Amino acid sequence: MMIQTAPKVKPELDPEFIPAVLWNRSYLKAVAASGKAQKVVIALNRPNGTVSTFGTEIFLHEGEYKALNVKYVERLIKFLLWMKGGYRVTIAGCAALADDVRAVYAAKGVRAFDNEIMGERIYGKPFEVAACALAAAPQSHEIQVQLGGHTDGCRIGFDLGGSDRKCAAVKDGEVVFTEEITWDPYFQKDPEYHRQGILDSFKRAADKLPRVDAIGGSAAGVYVDNKPRIASLFRGVSKEDFQKSVQNIFIEVQKQYNVPLIVANDGEVTALAGAMSMKSNGVLGISMGTSLAAGYVNMQGNITDWLNELAFTPIDYRDDAPSDEWSGDIGCGVQYFSQQGVARLAPLAGIEFPKDMPFPERLVGVQKLMSEGDDRAAKIYRTIGTYFAYAIAHYADFYEIRNLLILGRVTSGDGGEIILKVAEEVLNKEFPALAKQITFRTPDEQFKRHGQAVVAASLPAIK
Repeated sequence: MMIQTAPKVKPELDPEFIPAVLWNRSYLKAVAASGKAQKVVIALNRPNGTVSTFGTEIFLHEGEYKALNVKYVERLIKFLLWMKGGYRVTIAGCAALADDVRAVYAAKGVRAFDNEIMGERIYGKPFEVAACALAAAPQSHEIQVQLGGHTDGCRIGFDLGGSDRKCAAVKDGEVVFTEEITWDPYFQKDPEYHRQGILDSFKRAADKLPRVDAIGGSAAGVYVDNKPRIASLFRGVSKEDFQKSVQNIFIEVQKQYNVPLIVANDGEVTALAGAMSMKSNGVLGISMGTSLAAGYVNMQGNITDWLNELAFTPIDYRDDAPSDEWSGDIGCGVQYFSQQGVARLAPLAGIEFPKDMPFPERLVGVQKLMSEGDDRAAKIYRTIGTYFAYAIAHYADFYEIRNLLILGRVTSGDGGEIILKVAEEVLNKEFPALAKQITFRTPDEQFKRHGQAVVAASLPAIK
C-alpha cells in the first residue's frame, strides 16, 4: 500500500519533494478509512521529571500496514525528540510496533545518532524505547520558565554562529555597540580556537562599556546550566576534548568576569526577540543561517524545557531526500532552510560553484546574483519559500503558532522577501485557515544580523 500526496504547489527546483504534513494527513485519512484504527500514545521522558505526550492512530500493526506504521511513527518520534527532547520513548498501545521502532533507534540501528545524542550526550542516561498498555500511558507534565527582558545595567550580548560571531554592548537598554566577526568553528579540533574567539568578542564589547554587569549569549546547540551538551559549533572537537575543555567553557569565562551569565539556544533567543519586539506570544522563531535554528515562546509568554532543534526534524518524506552529513538522516530541515540548502539548490538552478567553496561564500554568490536580477537565484528562493510553507503547516501540527518570526542570513535582501512572499502564497492556497491564523514577522536588516546578540544581553537578571 502506498500513501499518496498531491501538493497544490511543487517546489520549482525540487518537484519530487513530499511534504511531511501532507503525507501524515494522507496516512491518517487512510487509517480512518480502514475501519480498524488503533490508538497509541507516544511519551517522552526527561530527567527533570517532565513528560511530553502525543496521541495518534495507526493501522492494525500487521501485514502490509506494518511498514507504513513504522514510517509514520518513526518519523513522528524523530520530530518529537528534537522538538521536545527525551531519553526514554514509550509507545503505549502497541507492543509490536514498539519492538520495530526500538530496532530503528537501537545503538547500532539506523538512528544510532539520535540514540547517542538523546541518551548519553544530552541527558546522561541510556536511550531506550519502551512499551506499555494504552491505559498505562504516561501522563503529560510540562514546565515553562520566564527568561529575558532585563535592560538595566551594562550588558554584553553575544551570538555564536557557524560562520560568524556577533557581540553587542548594551547600557540601560541602549545599544552602544555591535560587531560581527567571521570565524570558522565547525571543524576546528582545538577548543582553544573557540575559547579565544569567544573571549575576543567579549573584550570588544566590554571595551565599549564603563563596566560589565551581566552577560547573555545565544548559540547553536543544546545548553543545560550554561553547559553545551551538543552543539554544531564544536562538532570538530573530539569527545575527550569536548568533555575536558568545552563543557565548562562558559563557566570558566564567567569566572573571569564574575557576573551573571546565561547561554541559551539561539532559536530560543530568536523567539524571545520576537515576543519582546511584538509584545505578543505564541511565537515560533526561525533563523535560517549556517544551520536552521528555532525557538518557541508559548501562549503564556514563556519558554519551555523543549529542545526546539528543528534542524534535525524531517519535513520531506521521500525515500531519496537529501541527507544531513552530521546525523545521516534524510529530509531534515537543515538541508532546506540554511546556507547548505542554498548551496544544494544552486546547481539545480544552473549556478555552479567550485566544489571546495565554503557554503557561506556560495550564499554570498547567490545573493549577489539575486541583487543583479538573475532569475536563477530567484528560483532558489522561490523553491525555499514553497518548502517553508509546507514546513510551517507541519510545525503547526505540534506548536500553537500565532506569530512566525523569520531571521538569519539566508533571509537577508531581496531573496528573503521572495521566500516569505511565496510561503504566504502557498499557505493561502494549501492551508487557508492556517494562513489566517499566523502572522509573518520580519525585523529590519540590522536586527536580522545583530538582533539575537542584543536580545541575548537581556537574558540574565542582575542580582
